[in-house]
Amino acid sequence: MAAQREWYEKDYYKVLGVKDDADPKSITKAYRKLARESHPDTHPGDAKAEDRFKEVSAAYDVLGDEAKRKEYDEVRRLGPADFARPGGGAPGGFNFNVGNDGFGDIFGQVFNSRRRGGGPSAAAGPQRGGDVEATLTLDFVDAAKGLTTTLHLTSDAQCSTCNGSGAKPGTQPKVCSQCGGRGVVNDNQGLFSLSSPCRVCGGAGVIIEHRCSTCSGSGVERRPRDVQARIPAGVADGQRIRLKGRGTPGRNGGPAGDLIVECRVAPHPRFGRDGNNLTVRVPVTFPQAALGGDIDVPTLDGPVVKLRLRPGTQSGSRHRVKGKGLATAKGAGDLIVTVEVQVPTHLTDEQRSAIEAFAAASTVTHGEREGG
Repeated sequence: MAAQREWYEKDYYKVLGVKDDADPKSITKAYRKLARESHPDTHPGDAKAEDRFKEVSAAYDVLGDEAKRKEYDEVRRLGPADFARPGGGAPGGFNFNVGNDGFGDIFGQVFNSRRRGGGPSAAAGPQRGGDVEATLTLDFVDAAKGLTTTLHLTSDAQCSTCNGSGAKPGTQPKVCSQCGGRGVVNDNQGLFSLSSPCRVCGGAGVIIEHRCSTCSGSGVERRPRDVQARIPAGVADGQRIRLKGRGTPGRNGGPAGDLIVECRVAPHPRFGRDGNNLTVRVPVTFPQAALGGDIDVPTLDGPVVKLRLRPGTQSGSRHRVKGKGLATAKGAGDLIVTVEVQVPTHLTDEQRSAIEAFAAASTVTHGEREGG
């Protein structure tokens, strides 16, 4: 059984950084800390962080559940079963190894059956629905401020005719008489008791005599649906947002999958972005740069703010306006202003005379400095 092999191969205590005798509170505390550090929403586009988040979540799914943790501990305690060696534990010279794909599945079925008293296998139990991916294109301002929008999807959803039962309206699925609704049947082999999916109901545990004409008994249909999505302020281009339970419906009472929304943010004609900071380029005249003074700087919200330039400000210099960047849950960023000194392309006679006088004065000053 794949889940049992994974339990043997992975040390979930090491994944969460706790001892194998840690109490539930310590396990939960460790999980929350690691989940915050590696959550995909805080590391957009980072595949390693997403893999780490999945690994941490898988570890907590086992260690955070008392029953699963006991079963996991016993699997780890038993270790691989290799009976081929002389004097091996089981009679008959059997050779079982949990890591082997063929015999590992058999061992998993034996172990699962004996541990749970012949209960249903994982395949016959509740199954989580699949994840659905969608792309959402956002205006730069909407991405900066956040919004609630409606996503129009076409995906698998609970059948609207039978409400997911798979049976024709007015009828109900019947419990399988062969397996008693467990979805599996046991085959006692003396030392071992092997369980396998019930052939009569196909492992579902129920039999649908009158199938729904819309979904053909699957309980799921592909149809258009609308999903409300809250996009947080400051979402970045390419960032993926996970909406829990908005994916395809689960089977046999299992939970629905998630909806993963990839955000595409359109560029702004004037503003750029650097993390939570906004960037903007502002033209100034030569006198403003040389003499200093206040200039008007646009903001994303609309009203301009005043920025004081020092005398001798250079073209290309960057200046910071505190708190005028993106406002997110982590706080507001800043507005980074790049000053661009404009050189006039057309001069009046008065302007030309003034610049020539300035040039002459600059030359004299420069010569005097050299002579001194």
